[in-house]
Amino acid sequence: MTSELFDKEAADWDNEPYTVASSKQAFDALLKYIPNLKNELEQPDILEIGCGTGLLSLLVAPYAHSLTAVDPSSGMIKALEAKLAVNPSISNIKPVCGLIQDPDDQKIQNSSVFGESPKRFDLVISHLVLHHIPSLSDILNIMYGCLKPGGQIALTDFENFGPDARKFHAECKMEGVERHGITREEMKTLMEESGFVDIRVNEGFRMDKPVESGGLIEFPFLICLGKKAA
Repeated sequence: MTSELFDKEAADWDNEPYTVASSKQAFDALLKYIPNLKNELEQPDILEIGCGTGLLSLLVAPYAHSLTAVDPSSGMIKALEAKLAVNPSISNIKPVCGLIQDPDDQKIQNSSVFGESPKRFDLVISHLVLHHIPSLSDILNIMYGCLKPGGQIALTDFENFGPDARKFHAECKMEGVERHGITREEMKTLMEESGFVDIRVNEGFRMDKPVESGGLIEFPFLICLGKKAA
């Protein structure tokens, strides 16, 4: 979907049980595969690409020093800002509306002071975003550039396991869907080409999803993990 269509869906986004449940599963996978998130003495600076209404952001925030939450949909960002407005105790989330096409993009920086080193992150996360990205190579290169030395990515999306993977989306919601899930080998190859090391692409979890043709299909979700060399 385009950002305009996401704008229209923002108001009802959190009313979809599957969307809420998958964000919780993605969060649980992050805690499983990135155990140092639980280290209260060294909380990371996190960049989230495609944060939506902040379902995952709000779960991750207690484990972060800072969380820069980016989404191209103004409707989604406004929904996140509304949540933060009624939860003033959550002060470490920075909502950003826009497409990040450069690691030095001022939208994700803390300051515009000339000569100041650009902000880099310990962790880049995304959930159910990669299948909307036209060029996976481009976004992985941007993520790599956004990381501090030794930083890592943890990206979750549903797996393309065959023809039934197309059923993840209703036919009326195919606009903006660039691929019907991600594949293990392609992600490993692209991450390697972008410079990542210690690459792992594992099954993070599985979820039953109601599909347009009726009934449920069990969709596997992959978690893509890689580091920038220290």
